[in-house]
Amino acid sequence: MVTRAIRRTVTRPRAKRGRPRTHREAWTKVSVVMFERQVLELDRLTTAIRSKTGASLTRAEVIRALLDALSESRLDVTTVPSGAQLKRLLAQKLSS
Repeated sequence: MVTRAIRRTVTRPRAKRGRPRTHREAWTKVSVVMFERQVLELDRLTTAIRSKTGASLTRAEVIRALLDALSESRLDVTTVPSGAQLKRLLAQKLSS
């Protein structure tokens, strides 16, 4: 009598490489050139948030939050002719 072994292949979900997905919407990776002072400010801000709240925000999260807040603010920036004037307008609105 011949006994045959039955092979079973168990398929397990493969672990995905990289960081776990945290975004629930489509996204695109974008490279942006920033001044060193701006990167230092982002780092200072994320460090201050972490020291006060324990939350670890990334630079990208801060930038996305600022852009989303601008979009939701209903502030009309379509007539602003330069980055410098946009900066002044935003600083004025945030200070008031």
